[in-house]
Amino acid sequence: MGTISLNLRSSFGLLLSLLFISPILSSALKFDLPAHNAHGTRNERCIRNFASNGQLVVITAIVSGQKGDGQRVNMHIKDSLGNEHGHPKDIAGEVRQSFTAPGDTSFDVCFDNQLVAQQIRGVSHPFRQIELDVDIGADARDWSSIQAQEKLKPMETDLRRMEEMVSEIVEEMEYLRTREQKLRDTNESTNERVKWFAFGTMGMLVGLGAWQVVYLRAYFRSKHLI
Repeated sequence: MGTISLNLRSSFGLLLSLLFISPILSSALKFDLPAHNAHGTRNERCIRNFASNGQLVVITAIVSGQKGDGQRVNMHIKDSLGNEHGHPKDIAGEVRQSFTAPGDTSFDVCFDNQLVAQQIRGVSHPFRQIELDVDIGADARDWSSIQAQEKLKPMETDLRRMEEMVSEIVEEMEYLRTREQKLRDTNESTNERVKWFAFGTMGMLVGLGAWQVVYLRAYFRSKHLI
């Protein structure tokens, strides 16, 4: 009975920790993106993240300014597998893009601010402010819609969301364990090959040394020096 109570306390503590940590993890990233001339050096800013196979990724970007103000902000989403997941151009305000990861891959969300006007009146160093929010897996799902469709209470919705987050953490740990096992097997195989290579090299050196001794003794005997 004491073990069951301890497990329940541990699980409840983990859920509470996730409940308080998740708002911190989901905070948006804000940065300034200076504009560059079309014929000048391209100043692209990229943010990299990682998604597992089949995970939903929702990217929300809020770009300051407005269209026609002399700046053109383009967004480009691509992954390390060579897939393109969106390339909206001349964006302003809120823009949302979503995709499902085709495999275990890292992906980049890149922004480029191009100066289309020769000079912006009253602004010497034009820039756009970007607010980027990337949700992956359970965080990317529309829990408000799920709550309305399944008629869940707010606490039930939070527990459901945290349950999926815990499941994703367990899957990630299992993936890391599998990777570690593969790396360990590779290291052991490499060490075994290096060991036999070292033994073979030592045997060749010993054989070469013995052959040199025999050859030199035969050479000197033929010259009547021994």
